[in-house]
Amino acid sequence: MSYHNPYTPPRKSATFDDYTLAEIRRAAATGIYDIRGAGTKRKVPHFDDLLFLGASISRYPLEGYREKCDTTVVLGSRFAKKPITLKTPITIAGMSFGALSGNAKEALGRGATIAGTSTTTGDGGMTDEERGHSQTLVYQYLPSRYGMNPKDLRRADAIEVVVGQGAKPGGGGMLLGQKISDRVANMRNLPKGIDQRSACRHPDWTGPDDLEIKIMELREITDWEKPIYVKVGGARPYYDTALAVKAGADVVVLDGMQGGTAATQDVFIENVGMPTLACIRPAVQALQDLGMHRKVQLIISGGIRSGADVAKALALGADAVAIGTAALVAIGDNDPRWEEEYQKLGTTAGAYDDWHEGKDPAGITTQDLELAKRLDPVAAGRRLANYLKVMTLEAQTIARACGKNHLHNLEPEDLVALTIEASAMAQVPLAGTNWIPGKGGF
Repeated sequence: MSYHNPYTPPRKSATFDDYTLAEIRRAAATGIYDIRGAGTKRKVPHFDDLLFLGASISRYPLEGYREKCDTTVVLGSRFAKKPITLKTPITIAGMSFGALSGNAKEALGRGATIAGTSTTTGDGGMTDEERGHSQTLVYQYLPSRYGMNPKDLRRADAIEVVVGQGAKPGGGGMLLGQKISDRVANMRNLPKGIDQRSACRHPDWTGPDDLEIKIMELREITDWEKPIYVKVGGARPYYDTALAVKAGADVVVLDGMQGGTAATQDVFIENVGMPTLACIRPAVQALQDLGMHRKVQLIISGGIRSGADVAKALALGADAVAIGTAALVAIGDNDPRWEEEYQKLGTTAGAYDDWHEGKDPAGITTQDLELAKRLDPVAAGRRLANYLKVMTLEAQTIARACGKNHLHNLEPEDLVALTIEASAMAQVPLAGTNWIPGKGGF
């Protein structure tokens, strides 16, 4: 005879929690895997687990209103005839026309230009809205080759060879048929309304030796003017960074698993790759071992949200950062003003990630022309510029507090970690000690 203890409430499993149970039922009912956008939603060690050590007696702070703290960054000075100079080390990551509406791409270009930084095309080619409103535009060269042509390579200010993405290192992107409009189909040379999935590897090479040849081809096409970036997902950052440098990259872009995606399998987003925090130090070590730190620039992306995140990434050795999801939020994505419509889609403003369906009430991740009209690219561009300004000021505030007159003068010595995991990943001491896991101390 069974007995239920009335004093003990029912206990749910930590392994089989409500979300996991719902996913099992969904898979059993549909027979298909779940697709969504955005980056990982699991909690992983991140920049919040680090703190800065401000100046006091042993360090001398700078006065915020009287002493300059420089924020400029030069990208591509290794080989390019025309390296890029940006006013802020916060750039806009690659997000495609197709994944985003034309108005959204224009807004990103407008905002980045006001702030004095760069934006990036993403998969699918270069739109006139984006080129026309982006003072500095980075052109992505992806495995799909969508929209790739010598004319646009020459129109760009830099070229980013995309090998991997943080949300799906080793996997290709998806664009479902409902977002392949006449214009998208024409730009990508695809049939309208048919699902497409990009290749997970470039057809032009099988290894780093071939990548070197491809980079040389791109330099010849552009008369050695344009900086060449190589973007990798956070998986084996030491070796991938070293190989990118040896292949001739001017800039390495490293994307952690908090970086977003327009659409891929949920199981991929949550179980492949590494936290952004875990990627930075191995990549910096590779650059240092090759004698190329600060000579080949390192851009970090994946979950950057504030000026504090920017300052921490730079203190760990990056030259710049790139933002994607945060930039979309700044221009109006997941805005509570559309909550009623988000609820009709079965979600809520703060959790909306079905970007692949093309039904975004904010008019950002859609090709529906009526929805896209909801986004005013001029006003959205100003919001993005405001956000970039605030992030830059926040990073400067922290740098001054640490006694630094340039953001690039921030260093690991300025940081401590709140957890053992973050201490090990960032290779900075646990707060209150000089102990770094695996490196001794007390």
